[in-house]
Amino acid sequence: MKSCRALFLPAVMALSLSACVTTGDSGVSYGDAKETETVTTDLGSTDIQTTTEKMVESMLQHPLLQDIIRQRGLLMASPVENKTSEYFDTKLITDSMLSQLQKNGVRYVIAGDEMQNQVDELRRQNQSGLYKKSSAAKVGNMQGAQYRIDGSVSSIVKRTSSVKDVYYKINLRLVEIESGVVEWSDEKEIRKTLKR
Repeated sequence: MKSCRALFLPAVMALSLSACVTTGDSGVSYGDAKETETVTTDLGSTDIQTTTEKMVESMLQHPLLQDIIRQRGLLMASPVENKTSEYFDTKLITDSMLSQLQKNGVRYVIAGDEMQNQVDELRRQNQSGLYKKSSAAKVGNMQGAQYRIDGSVSSIVKRTSSVKDVYYKINLRLVEIESGVVEWSDEKEIRKTLKR
């Protein structure tokens, strides 16, 4: 009886797992998020992943970043400026970088464009009368970052009747906020060609 259960349970689990992978009538299926994506010449997921991995690796090799980690310094990320003619959410770059940096011991504070949510929450806890004063987060205790990550994405597009060639340049830098000194910078170049 035990041996039947031992065979039956793995078979049921395998069947239920295989049901998760199948596509329905809609034709939608899951793919590997790390698989190289070459649907168009637009900046895509592969470009974002390889760029952030390269930039984080470069930044982590810089002695200043190791000092920041040891001293528990704080970073913040300003939005990356999109200087291309196409739309994409540049927060994908900074969010991915910050996530990878945090896994390596870097601490960061929320960026200025996200500050309103923080202010609203502090106001709600301190002025709504809904919270015990002893448990409400105190106003005036937010910490300022010593360094800021910012950058830009630029592109040059060339076309003929049969070829579209797009060159991207992604620049990122680490700036000391107090002095304005750029302590680290790096860039990644990407070229994509589509032949019709």
